[in-house]
Amino acid sequence: MRLIFDGHVDLALFALAYNRDQTEPVAVINEREIGMTDAPDRGRAAISLPEMRRAGVAVCQSSLAARAIREVQPVRRLDLDFGTQTMAYASAQGQLAYYRVLEEYGEVKIVRTAKDLDPHWRRWQPQEEAQGTKLPIGIIVAMECADPIVEPAQAESWWEDGLRSVMLAHFGHSHYAAGTGVNGPLTPKGIELLKEFSRLGMILDMSHLSDESFYEALDRFNGPVIASHNNCRKLVPGDRQLSDEQLKFLIERDAVIGSVLDAWMLVPGWVHGESTPDNLMLSTVVDHIDHVCQLAGNSRHAAIGSDVGGTNHMPSDFKTIADLQNLAPILVARAYGKKTRPNILTEKTRV
Repeated sequence: MRLIFDGHVDLALFALAYNRDQTEPVAVINEREIGMTDAPDRGRAAISLPEMRRAGVAVCQSSLAARAIREVQPVRRLDLDFGTQTMAYASAQGQLAYYRVLEEYGEVKIVRTAKDLDPHWRRWQPQEEAQGTKLPIGIIVAMECADPIVEPAQAESWWEDGLRSVMLAHFGHSHYAAGTGVNGPLTPKGIELLKEFSRLGMILDMSHLSDESFYEALDRFNGPVIASHNNCRKLVPGDRQLSDEQLKFLIERDAVIGSVLDAWMLVPGWVHGESTPDNLMLSTVVDHIDHVCQLAGNSRHAAIGSDVGGTNHMPSDFKTIADLQNLAPILVARAYGKKTRPNILTEKTRV
């Protein structure tokens, strides 16, 4: 079993919005949700802390997810959408509190610096063959949409709280940038926020940015950048994926791009609520990994950002996050050797 670094999961969101105890096995969570119909993936949970240990996920970026809606949208999510930034701040702080209490009980280790990351990784390495260990999962606290940062000056307070990676937007317009499904530039607040990020050393996650905001952010920000969970537009058209030009710019900035398992980002023409992943396999994820590697000319920039949620929108041969281990033999079949596979599965982002 190879240790895995997962660039994007949403542990706190699923805990607080779905009332899922992430310290329980996935099977227990799903049994408890039998008969529940308030969300399409009830009874189909694919991630929890015990399952991550079984998967060998030693470290992940796990999100604080909340949005402050700037305009009327056809679909709003009660677990994500709030009327003001102060309300989004409160929700994200609640998710951060969940990570903190998990750390108090030894379930996770919040990773703030490279000095935290390296010994944590070494602690896991002797356990590579010992599935089901009780070692804490390393968590780099990330933010999916910057709206919970009420003002740019508040970024320093979030930094002190342990936040290390931020996406400026999610779906639609945030108070800082344009995201998936819309287009537009950074807002004046977004420009100021990037200045604060540069000063603090915050990682800028380019995931979910509209094309215009993407290029402007790259131009204005000189700090570390990643794309935690993105696939390739060349293989699946759509603004949620990254074009080859965007991928090349990220590679030039020494960024890591995490391939994501969401079916609608793997299958062209996916229709939400209608399409099913019956014929979708994990090998398709490797298609996107391989595309990044071919553009880069090496495997240093390709990674995993699974975005694991429910199995209703994951590849059909993926049942829980433990199945990330099945990517390794697929990479072997694609002629990725012992020196290149570790870059993809265990590449550690900058903290």
